[in-house]
Amino acid sequence: MQTAPLTVRAPDGRVLAGTSSGPTDGRPVLFVAGAGTGRAMTFGDDLLAARSVRLITMDRPGMGGSDPDPARTVASTAADYRTFLSGVLGGDHAAVPVVANSQGALFGLALAAHGWPSTLVLVSPADEVAHPDVRALLPQAARTLPDLVAGDPGRARAVLHSFTAEGMRTMILDSSIPADRAVYTEPAFARRWATALDQGFAHNGAGYVVDTMAAMAPWPLDLARIACPTVVLYGAEDAGHSPDLCVLLASRILGSRRIVVPGAGGALLWTHADRVLDLALS
Repeated sequence: MQTAPLTVRAPDGRVLAGTSSGPTDGRPVLFVAGAGTGRAMTFGDDLLAARSVRLITMDRPGMGGSDPDPARTVASTAADYRTFLSGVLGGDHAAVPVVANSQGALFGLALAAHGWPSTLVLVSPADEVAHPDVRALLPQAARTLPDLVAGDPGRARAVLHSFTAEGMRTMILDSSIPADRAVYTEPAFARRWATALDQGFAHNGAGYVVDTMAAMAPWPLDLARIACPTVVLYGAEDAGHSPDLCVLLASRILGSRRIVVPGAGGALLWTHADRVLDLALS
């Protein structure tokens, strides 16, 4: 698989770093990775050449090679993704498909709310846990962090700053079903994941903290504005990303399709990479 490092300067001078995987003349697809993972995290590596796909990833500000943004918001992060794509592809490029995974779904939705993607595929999206109807479905333990973000954001940031790349890896493995754990511990994947986590927790975890504070708070998005074709792809055995398998989330995105994959868990992005790419390109 062909890979190439990418850097773009934001209008304020910050460096945005990323990677291009697959043929450089392939159809561009933007991948928005999940919590605490940087540009090394990709999917469908063995499929990109055959489908002529150029998969583009970016370290969100404060992760990996991307400079921190002290004023970063959900909207500014979406704008940084747009700036990065424009720098990589040229300012007059057409809208591109976006695939967003897990906690990255928030930023994929922000891109779509601004009308930038041609299509949006949310894979195992982390739900809006601060939404009252979603919160009512959460077990008590899952309410602790979003409640702390709402009630004592300073303490919430301190808790999140205590997380490490290895702590994130352990937490995910401990909460995974056996089929997902087999994906995450496969040697080649484990090495790539370790690199992506190191990128995600760079700058003392600053980017991870901003991401997670935003994900746990009420989302500053009008999902009704999303007009691009949107698919919510979810594993039937995934009990971690959404308490209702994204029934409510999909219902809030007008015209979206929700597809539940029997037997799949939270590692759906990698176990069904062919289906993800087909949906993104269709």
